[in-house]
This record gives sequence, structure tokens and C-alpha cells, in this order.
Amino acid sequence: MRGVETRIQEIRHRIFREVARMAYHTEWPVDKRIEELPYKIIPGEVGNFRNNVFLERAIVGERLRLAMGLPYRSAANHAPLSEGIELADKAETYYTPPLINIIKFACHGCVEKRVYVTNGCQGCLAHPCAEVCPTGAVSIDKESGFSSINQEKCIKCGRCANVCAYNAIIIQTRPCAASCGMDAISSDENGKADIDYDKCVSCGQCLVNCPFGAISDKSQIFQTIRAIQSGERVYAAIAPAFVGQFGPKVTPGKLRAAMKALGFADVFEVAIGADLCATQEAEDFLSEVPEKLPFMGTSCCPSWALMAKKVFPDQANCISMALTPMTLTARLIKKHHPDGKVVFIGPCSAKKLEAMWTEVRSEVDFVLTFEEMAGIFDAKHIDIENLNEDPNGVNDASTAGRNFAVAGGVAKAVVGVIKKQYPDKEVKVMNAEGLVDCRKMVMMAKAGKYPGYLLEGMACPGGCVAGPGTMQNIKKSQGAVNQYASKASHIVASETESVKELDKLVE
Repeated sequence: MRGVETRIQEIRHRIFREVARMAYHTEWPVDKRIEELPYKIIPGEVGNFRNNVFLERAIVGERLRLAMGLPYRSAANHAPLSEGIELADKAETYYTPPLINIIKFACHGCVEKRVYVTNGCQGCLAHPCAEVCPTGAVSIDKESGFSSINQEKCIKCGRCANVCAYNAIIIQTRPCAASCGMDAISSDENGKADIDYDKCVSCGQCLVNCPFGAISDKSQIFQTIRAIQSGERVYAAIAPAFVGQFGPKVTPGKLRAAMKALGFADVFEVAIGADLCATQEAEDFLSEVPEKLPFMGTSCCPSWALMAKKVFPDQANCISMALTPMTLTARLIKKHHPDGKVVFIGPCSAKKLEAMWTEVRSEVDFVLTFEEMAGIFDAKHIDIENLNEDPNGVNDASTAGRNFAVAGGVAKAVVGVIKKQYPDKEVKVMNAEGLVDCRKMVMMAKAGKYPGYLLEGMACPGGCVAGPGTMQNIKKSQGAVNQYASKASHIVASETESVKELDKLVE
């Protein structure tokens, strides 16, 4: 749960911080340092989280490897933690699949689904739970009157739970699987969670919903820092969801100053790319719907777009071919700074997936989350709140572009561009948050329920501000983004100066 500092967030932050410190301290031999870090992060002889210090260090070790961008190894592997460490220190190190990894020996092996009678049962006289059970799985103890469920007979329909006046019967589901809108998580032969990568779209919702911290994605913290140290001109492209992520007192100007203190050559708001994306999608919608396409889906969320293409291949052409804000911003940066490197910094693990695509690799060199950036700031002891403002960043974005970060904002931006050109044109919109609802929306569109509509899909409930790389309460983040967006010098996405360069960026 974002906004709550749990033990999982604490251990993740330590790992990101230590990987960043390892990158900054070039005098440290990386192979030796990574072997020492589990003992630094989990000191002493007693475990802090699982009461097994050896298991905790083993889990931390694999988390460190993933944070270095290295592959996860199972408990059956007999090799030092530093195995293949030289692969992390190459100039051109892209994310390699799989991006999202389950550390099997950290997995609790949760039951996939069960209906369970708690001790809240009052042994009532009515016992409607037994009356509604279609398989006779619910029985009543004659002496106490308490209910119990025969798991072999139970079909997990949940009728008993629905009729219990005391809410004493609960339906338990594996949290990672329940949060996966692609049904990509099942159990392996040992009862541990397992990801079907043919279904997975790297939305990262399983990562933030696992209460045992057994799921982790790869990172490019080390590679980004080393690129800056090597003398490369590295440009930061910060997603619109950044507002409020580093604390309520951290203004955009202070964050910009902090990024430059780390050695970034300049800082760009990806809201600029969002303006370009909205303008391009508006052009596509006007030219193709409904004459060529029955409806059009937005393109900016890679998990949503990939889901639609995987699950509904016959409707794949209905997803806009417009470039995403990340890619458009990167192209804009490299158009003006052809020798520069671009780091996208945002809320999203799926952007790491997008950066792995061949057609995007030449545009985006590194992808980091806000959570990973917080580890870097900590490693360099940068107190962002007390820095002087640096208001001179590249921030000529619109209100609509900045609101891309909030569910509904993308469609609103596209409609705004269309209305600017054709004030009397009616544009029907439907939006969905979370991949389960996104799938339902496309299914309805496929059945002809949304003719001529613009469909906005967001893999994360709440929008980008709810991405797995965010740290703050989702509702507060939405409010912070809306407030910052209202201060933009333009309202409509097509009004910004950068839009004039769109044709050159997509040719």
C-alpha cells in the first residue's frame, strides 16, 4: 500500500541506496562489495523480518542482483552472489527479460483461493451458510453450532460468505494473483507463485501487492550512475506523476536542483511528450474513427496496449500507433542533443519493458522509478527539501499533458486537442483503470458497445500515480498532480511550442 512505510519498503530502499553507493564508490571492488552487502543490510545473528537471518540474507542477495540488472538465481544454484557481476558494468546494458521476477524462496506459497470460516462465527440458529451451499461443503457442529467448510467439497463460489450476517466467512486469494489482470500467476510444483511470461505485461501490480516482498523487478541504478560518471551528458526525463513523490515540501524546482546535483545535464518534463502524444492521437482519431476503425484506444500505457494486443489480436489495429510520451520526449531530447543519453524517471515498471523493445532502445537509454531515485538521493546524502529552487528546467507543458498521470487525463487531453480544432465535434469517451476492467472495456467495444469511442486504458487503478514505482498515497498524489497541472502556461496540449516539432519526431 503506497503511502505506508512497511518493512518491505524499508528493505527495498536500503538495497537501492547500497547499489547506488556501490556505483559512486568506484574505489570499491564491485564483486567483493556485493558479497558483503547482505551482511551490512541484515546485520547480526537474528533475522529482523523473517526470524531467519540466513534466509533474509539470501533474499537480500537476490534482490541486490536484480537491482544491479542481473538475472535471478534459484536456491538450487551453487554460485557466489557476484556471479556475472561484470555484466552490470557495461556501457550499453539494457534490461533483459524477464523483467519481473519471483524470488521463490521468499514466496510464502499462499493458497490460490479458499473460503474459510473464522472465529468470528457465532454459531447462529439460522446457519444460512449451510443452506445456500450447493455442494454440501458447509457443516454445523451440533454442540457449538459453529460452521466449518470441507475444502475438498468446496467449489469456492462464496455464497456462504455473502449470506453470513457476521461476515465470519472470508474468501482468501493469493494477493499477487488477485492483483494480476492478466491471470498470469499460478502455482509451481512446490506451491510457490509462478509467472506465465507469455501473459505477463509487466504492469508490476503483483510486485506492490505481495505482502512478503517476494517479487522484484530489475533496475538500472548502477548503470545510470556509471554513465554520468563516465562523462556522458545524461538527460533526465521525469514523468508527470513526479509531483509529491519525494515529499510534500519538494517542489518541481527543488527536484530539478537535486537532479542537477547528481550530475544530470538537464531535466525535461515528460508532460511535454504527453502533449505531443495527445496531439498525435487526436490526429489519428480524426482521420481513422469511425471510417477506418470502429474505435480507438490510447497508446501511452504500455501494459494496457500490450494487453489489448495479446488478448484481442483482431482489435490490435484499434490501439493508437502514436508514440508514447516517454519515447517522444526522448526523441525530442536527442534531436537537440544527439550525443546525449536519456534516463526516463517515472512510476512504472512497464516503461522498463517498453525500453527493451528494439524500436525504443535507441531512444531511451535507462529507465528508473521514483522509488529507485529516492535510493540514489539517499546514497548521495541530498536533502531535497532544503535545496534552493532551480526553476529553469524544460517545462513548457500544458495542463492536459501534466494530467496524463491521473486516470482519465489522457482521454481528456486528446479530446481537448480535437475540441480546439473542431469545437462542435462530439467525442465519446470510455476509460478503464486496472487490467481486469480494461479487458472488460475492450470486450464491450469488440461487441459493438462503443462505436466511434475513444478508449483510455490504464493498467494501474488510479492512473500512473498508482504505478509500482511510486511511494505516496494515491489520492494525495492525484491531488498534487492536478494542482501542479493547473499552474501550466497552456491549457490544451496542442498549444505548446514543442508540438511544432511533432512532424519531425514521427517522420
